Parts: sequence; structure tokens; C-alpha cells
Amino acid sequence: MKSRQRISIAQTQRLQLNLGLTASIRVLNADAEGLTRYLEEQAAENPHIQLERVQATDWLPRWSGVLPRGAGGGQPQDDTTAAAGPSLMAHVMARIDRLFPRNPGRRIAIALAEGLEPSGWLGLDPARVAQECQVATAEVEAVLATLQKIEPAGLFARNLADCLRLQAIEAGCLDEVLSTMLDHLDLVAQGAFPRLARICEVDEAAIAARLRLIRGFNPKPGAQFDPGAAPVREPDLIATKTEAGWEVALNRSALPSVQIRKPDKRPSTPVARAAWAQAQAVGRMVESRNATLLRVAREILARQEAALDEGPGALAPLTMSDVAEALGIHESTVSRVVSGTCVDTPRGTWWLRRMFSGSVAEGGPSAAAIRAAISRLVAGEDASAPLSDGALVEALAAEGMDLARRTVAKYREMLGIPPGHRRRRRTRVA
Repeated sequence: MKSRQRISIAQTQRLQLNLGLTASIRVLNADAEGLTRYLEEQAAENPHIQLERVQATDWLPRWSGVLPRGAGGGQPQDDTTAAAGPSLMAHVMARIDRLFPRNPGRRIAIALAEGLEPSGWLGLDPARVAQECQVATAEVEAVLATLQKIEPAGLFARNLADCLRLQAIEAGCLDEVLSTMLDHLDLVAQGAFPRLARICEVDEAAIAARLRLIRGFNPKPGAQFDPGAAPVREPDLIATKTEAGWEVALNRSALPSVQIRKPDKRPSTPVARAAWAQAQAVGRMVESRNATLLRVAREILARQEAALDEGPGALAPLTMSDVAEALGIHESTVSRVVSGTCVDTPRGTWWLRRMFSGSVAEGGPSAAAIRAAISRLVAGEDASAPLSDGALVEALAAEGMDLARRTVAKYREMLGIPPGHRRRRRTRVA
């Protein structure tokens, strides 16, 4: 049987991003710093685009770091009392600026940085970051591997074992025995050295030698940074309270003003017409991006007014789908807008993404409110008789937060707060 070639006509549908849509997504996803770089590139190539720096004084670096999860409600600090040292986020963002100046990994790196806990550990699942950034998990893992090389060693670790392993690699002392011990940290904590020796097939002296190395590592590398330092860059938005309520505006001092200069005469060549059309498109994209950013930010802050008044402990449960449904836009649009975007408030400069917080149970408090309440209770406890997890459960229940003991312990560990017996400090007698 012979095969014969034949010509046929078929009609198919295919979705393809054109250059205009790709640029629109890039502008929508950019923070003020990224958008400024994009506009500078466009202005250098297109004579119709002119940028003007606005000499505005709407924002001054007055406040503490990015939505801190530490003790207290995030009370504003005076300029004279603000610490000079960099915050963990400032330190990390400075390194990201050098490692990912413009390439596609920058957006993933910022999303991972926003998931850092005060301990320096990563509080987000890379698979979730991949879903939010609409990239493959392998890309997120590759960016994470680069971020884990940022000093001090142990930052962006997934857990305690990962944190100690990164520091062992940095110190050049990670061997098979130490690696096995890190895989069995529960036995290390129990002091089960004979059992560890049998598992590692070495004597107890070798186990003791590795234990001395482990004790020299820092289990919370992020705790060494001062959480009260100013943010690494100017915020994209400014929230102020007026007699009519909270208002949100763009921080004009962080973004240049875009002027589209109309040509003196009608463009006659294809190149001139294309340049004019491109300039008009850039103007529309920037205007649309700013309008969408303001809509999303106003919706978020309108739902989180209590947090603006009282601090992050009053954050209400809120998801991106709630905001998307209220505004009639897609959830991915909300995700793109809030990525890397921060807002300056009288209580600090907050990442918009951090203002989303799930609830532990339906109708219950947000996870952010629980963390803030635990931090506040621990900060006000008697140092000689610190609160146990059971006592924290009772104290939280008195505030209307009915939580299981294991839930309280989980959030306490996320905050980098040791258990009560390790927080006890004896009062010295003079």
C-alpha cells in the first residue's frame, strides 16, 4: 500500500500574546522602580515620550520595615528613634537588586522575599509562588537556590534542618554524618546519641563533634536584623487619614510623570507613524496601570481599615478572589498588581500582598491577627514566669480567639518565639 500526500485546509483557534499585550502585562506587573526603568528605556528610543521627575515631598522614610510581624501593633516611630541598621527585607532586596536587576527571575525573587519570616526562613511553598507568578515550579526552585546563597547563610531555608544545612555547606563542613544528623534533628534534640551513632555507623565521639558544629550555627539568621529600619525604597502608594476616611494616592515622587509629545506635523513615514502609535500606547498603558493599582489598593485598604487604625493585629481575613470579585476583574490581575507593591501608612510601610490573610476557621480571626496577638502577649509577659502555650490559648480565648494548643504553638514557632520554659529569665538579686 502506497502512502499519498494531499493538501487540506483546516481552521484552528490559538491564543497568542502579541507585543502590545506582553508590554501591557509587564507594565501592570511592575512596581514604581520597575516601571521607571521601563519608561526610561522607552523614552530613550521614542522621541514622543518625555519623562519629568516630580519634585514631590509626599513621602519621607519615617517608618519601620515592611509589615513587621514582631511584638506590638506597629506603632509609628519618631525619626530620632529609628534604628540605623538595615532591616531583613532591606538587606534581602538590596541583594536581589544585584542578583536579578532586570531578568524575569526578579519577580519570582520578590515574591519569595515577601514570604520571609522574621527568622529568615521561607514561609511560602515554592509551588504556591509558582502558581501566583504563573511559572513552572522548577523556575522558582532555581531562583530560590540563588537566594539561599545570600549572606548570612541560612536565609530562605524551608525549615530548621534546611537552615542548618545551608550554614554547614557555607562552612565547608557538611559530611555524610552531619547530613544524617540533620535528617534526624528530633533525635539530636532528645540527646539520643547512641541511637544516632548506630544510624550514622560511627562512634559517639563523632556524634559529639558534629553536635558542637551544629551548636555553632544560627537557627534564626534573620533575627539579627533590626526590624525598625526604613524600607529599602520609596513606597508606590501613600495612605492618609482624612475627615472623610482613609485615602490612597500614588507616590508621585517615586514615579516620573509621562508626557506624550504630539508631533508638529502628521507622520508621513511608516517608522514615524509607528513611533507615534507606540508612544500613545505607552501613555494608555501607564494610565491604565495606575488606575488599576489605585482601584485594587483602595479596595484592599477599605476592607482593612481596622488594621490601618490599630495595626496589623487587626487584619481581617481577605483573599485575592474577594478583591477580584468586588472589582469585576480576574484574580491574576490582582496578583500582578500587588506583586512587589507597598503602601506607606502612619503605622509603617506595608506590602499590599501582606494585607491578604486567610482565616484559621470560617468566621474566625485572620492568621495575621493571631500572630500579632501572640507577639503582644509574649512582649507583655512576666520574664520570670513566661506564658506557656496553654496559657496563651487561655489568653487568646479571652480575646475571642478560640484556638487549639497546637495551632498556637505553630504560630509561635512561625514568629521565631521559643517555648515558655526557654524564655524564662531569672531576676538577679543585687
